[in-house]
Formats: sequence, C-alpha cells, structure tokens
Amino acid sequence: MAVEGREGSLGGSPARGKKSGAQKGGWELEQVAAEGPAPPSPRGSRLALLRKTPEKNAEILSSQYGLHLFLAGLLLMFAWAVHAKGFSQSAVLSYLTTLMLLQILWMAWYICRRYAHQRLIQDKDTHAGARWLKCAITLFAAITLIMDSFKIGYFVGYSDCLSVTEGIFPATHAVHTLLQVYFLWSHAKDIIQSFKMLERFGVIHSVFTNLLLWTNGVLTESKHQLNEHKERLITLGFGNITLELDDHEPQCNCTTTVLCSIFSQGIYYLYPFNIEYHIMASTMLYVLWKNIGRKVEHLQQHKITFKFQGKTLGAILGLIVFTTTIAIVVVYLFQIGRSKIKSEIALIMFYLYSIAVLTMMCAAGIVALLIYRLEEKSLDVSKNPARKLDADLLVGAASGSWLLSWGSILAIICADSHPAYTWYNLPFSILVIFEKYIQNLFIIESIHREHEKVNDDIKTIRILTVSNGNTLSPAPSYKEIYNGIDGIQNGESPYMFNGNNILPENSGSDALDEDKSQGNTPVTPSTSDFSLYSKNSSVNNKRNILKNIAAFLFLCNLSLWIPPAFGCRPEYDNGLEEMVFGFEPWITVVNLAMPFSIFYRMHSAASLFEVICKT
Repeated sequence: MAVEGREGSLGGSPARGKKSGAQKGGWELEQVAAEGPAPPSPRGSRLALLRKTPEKNAEILSSQYGLHLFLAGLLLMFAWAVHAKGFSQSAVLSYLTTLMLLQILWMAWYICRRYAHQRLIQDKDTHAGARWLKCAITLFAAITLIMDSFKIGYFVGYSDCLSVTEGIFPATHAVHTLLQVYFLWSHAKDIIQSFKMLERFGVIHSVFTNLLLWTNGVLTESKHQLNEHKERLITLGFGNITLELDDHEPQCNCTTTVLCSIFSQGIYYLYPFNIEYHIMASTMLYVLWKNIGRKVEHLQQHKITFKFQGKTLGAILGLIVFTTTIAIVVVYLFQIGRSKIKSEIALIMFYLYSIAVLTMMCAAGIVALLIYRLEEKSLDVSKNPARKLDADLLVGAASGSWLLSWGSILAIICADSHPAYTWYNLPFSILVIFEKYIQNLFIIESIHREHEKVNDDIKTIRILTVSNGNTLSPAPSYKEIYNGIDGIQNGESPYMFNGNNILPENSGSDALDEDKSQGNTPVTPSTSDFSLYSKNSSVNNKRNILKNIAAFLFLCNLSLWIPPAFGCRPEYDNGLEEMVFGFEPWITVVNLAMPFSIFYRMHSAASLFEVICKT
C-alpha cells in the first residue's frame, strides 16, 4: 500500500544506488543514483568572475546616472523654492516632463519586446509586486489622474497668463501614470536576463524620475502648508514672525471663477495620494532593478491570501481609531487658527488623542514580540531584495519622525516659557520614538519568519492499494482525517515506514482483512492525541492574537497617516520649537522630515497588511 496526500507524498527521500528488480509481494522500488556536483575548477572560477564584472560595472554606472538625474532635479527645485534669479517653475516642469517622456519611450519599448517573446519561459520574483500592493498603487494612481485633470482645468481657466509648460506637464503626467501602472501590473515580477545594460539604465531612470516627481509633490504641498501655517501663527500670539506668503497666484482673471477656485483647493487635498503613488512606484521599480541578472532559487512559493476570519477584535478596535481620527482631524482644522484659545484647545485635544493611540500601539507591539519570543521558529534568511528594501525603508523613514520628536523634546527642555499645551507634547514625542522602535521590530521579524507549511484546514489522506499488476485502485473505506499534519510528523500515522516506502503492518490480503475488522472497532483517544490537541489549540490562540494585533496596527497606521497628510501638523502650530530654534531653521527641519514621517505610516500599513496575510 502507498499513501498519497494533498500536501505531497508522505514517504521518505529516494534511496541512492542502481535500479533493483521486482520485490516480494508485487512491490517495486526504484532507486535513483545521485552524485554531488564536481568542485569548480580554477579556470571556471576565473571565467565566472569575468562574466560578473560587466554586470557589476553596469550596476554602478546606472546608479551613478540615476543620482546625477536626481541631484540636477533637486537643485532646480531648490532654486525655484528660494526664488533664485533666472529660475522659475517652468524650468522644473520642463525637466520633469522630459524625464517622463524618456521613461514612457523606454516602457513602451520594453512592453513591446516582452510581448514579442511572450512564449519564452521568463524567471519571476514571486516576492515582488504583490497583488494587494498593485491594487493600492492603482487606487493612488486613479486619484492622481483626478488631480491631473484638476490641473488641466486650472490651466485652461488661466491660460492667458500661465506658461504652456503648466498645461503640458499634467497631460504628460497622466499618460505617464496610465502606462506606468500597466507596466507595474504586467512586469513588476520580471527578472531581466537579456539587454541587461540597457535595462539597468531604463529602470534606474524610472526609479529616479518617480523620486523627483515625489519630491516635486512634497515641495509644492509643503509650500501650501507653510502659507497656511504663517497665517495661523498670528492667532497664537507670535506677532514677531514676518509673513511673506509664497503664493503664486496668476496675474489674470479666470474664465470660470468658481471652477478655478474648486480646482485650486481640490489639488492640494489630492496631493497626499499623488505623493504616496510615486514613492510606492519608485520602490517597486527599485526591486525590479535589483533583480536584473539575478539567479533565482526555484523554491515552492506559498500563495498569500487575505482572510478576515480571526481578526474581528483587532479590526473593530482599529476601525474605532480610524473613525475617531477623522473626527479629530476635522475638529482640529476647524479650530486651529480661529483664536488663541481655540488653537490651544485643538492642540491639547490632538496630543491627548495621539498619546492614547500610541500607548495602545506600544502595548500591542510588546505583546506580539513576547509571543514571538515564546515560539521556537526559525527565520527565513534567504536573499530577497523586496524584503530587504522593506526593512531598510522602515528604519530610514522612521528617522524623519524621530528627528522631529527629539527636536520637540529639546525645545521643551530648553524653552524659557512653557504654555500649557506644550507639556502634552513631551509624552507625545517620547511615545512616537518608542512606538516606531517597537513596531519596526515586530514588522521586520514578522516578514522574516518562515511561512506556515500548512494551514488549519483538515487534510485528507487517500490510501491506495497496489496490486501485483502494478495498478492503483482507490479504497474509499480507508480514510484518516488529520487536523493538520503534526500527528503524521510525530509518528502517529497508522502505517509503518519500511525503508523509503510506506507499507502496512501486514502485506497482502491479510492486511486488508485486518484493516476491515479494525474499521468496525471504536478508537479510544490516547494521551498523545489530547496533548496534540492541546498543542494545536495553543498555537492557534497565539496566531489569533497575532492576527488581531497586526490588523489593529494596520488600521492605526492608516489612521495616523491622515493627520499630517491633510494639514494637521502640531509641529507647525504649537510654536514652541520655532521660539527655541528659530522660525526658518525649524520650518526647514519640518519640511525635510515630515515627508518621511508621512511615508513611514503608509509603508508600515503596507508591510502590516503583508504580515496579516502571512500570519
């Protein structure tokens, strides 16, 4: 008899040696000879190194090319931001439009070449370009297209006094967005093995083009937020700050005043989605660049699916936090800047709410880490560019909010006077540091833990009899149902393992008669069965706790992304840091660090969604 299951054969590994003849009772054992690979010769090693040298040079050259593109764009944006003589927004938009057109040409060429060779077997990185990540980037891209349509409408309204580049840029950006989303859906998992030199330059060009578009969005949105911040500071009593609003209102009248006002205001509410779209696209393209020429280990990959089962408590608590956050943001934006008293109340309300949420997130992260310490489970240390990038981005993006938190702590310590609301800023800043520290540990360990081999579904093992004529006939009366596969792995299978084959305790018709007679005998559960059930129950309880923690943290990170993304920024509004460090130095620090802080929350939510699917 032989055992066959849904998870594959339960037998041992094939024995080594020559093929043997027929064995007693009609059983035949095929033995496969296997020899280890011969050690590489010195000449072969030198040839391998010579082949790798051009690939390494191409990687270095392409990365330097991308850095030059990025630095040139940064200097153009800096010159525009500080109103340098001879530089205008048109120069920045012309540069970005040129980069987008070049990327569009490369993506079109790549897609056509891939389509022409679609019958060839292509290597894929199954860890890159997850479906949920593509869905998220598609959602952000759709909102970005709405923003581009608003910009085109705004240009049409003020076409008499606006540069033509302000109309060409959003139109080109819309085409670029559509083609790039299709490219990422179709080719994010590709491992390029041909035209590697050209493809490295094309992919890295795409990476830095998206980074520059992200930087341009951050700069434009920050200038808008700064204008509103300068106006609100007067209500808090900081009258010594010079107000020089940096608004570039057109010097002519709009043909449709109402529509132009809607477009102007709507654009800035859509910028946070555009910013997240470009940073997510650049990370996916960077993984594609790192995978060029990579040798893939063809291992069995586990399909990751999202199931709501077992996450009810965490989802409910997270939704409560999410809805409360929206209410807090609405009240904050309506109260801040109305009067000094209302502004102070809004700041105190925000700090108290944030302290409560961050405390719960810290507690949840600590519980999850304690559960991991109690489990004896190995980590997956195989090479994975996507996973390494996720971990690096978590730590790098967290540095932005850590910089702001330490600035607030030092300002509170060194300030001469302390308004009442500033004392709530101290525990808030400390909790921000600890919460990100704990959450980073939890996420990084979660994405490095080995995937579960089996799920909680019941596995059915079919018993097949082998006759002397080498035919297989199913025996429906011989079925054993196991909850998981632990019992089989612990030696609790009703069959004996004879060498590399699974044999019944008695061969031939005697075994069948004995099995039939035993089929009518009631089975008494043994002590090992109860211990196995207890072990499985404990594991399931731990997994349910981890699922709920991951779901709760996922919704909390989405919630904490909303306030800074839509203008609720106490780092601007409390005024204490500006008194200690000076207005311009602190505003510069905030404008540099805030984009990373906002990105951290969205990237953490994306990583936690992956943890939810894997747990």
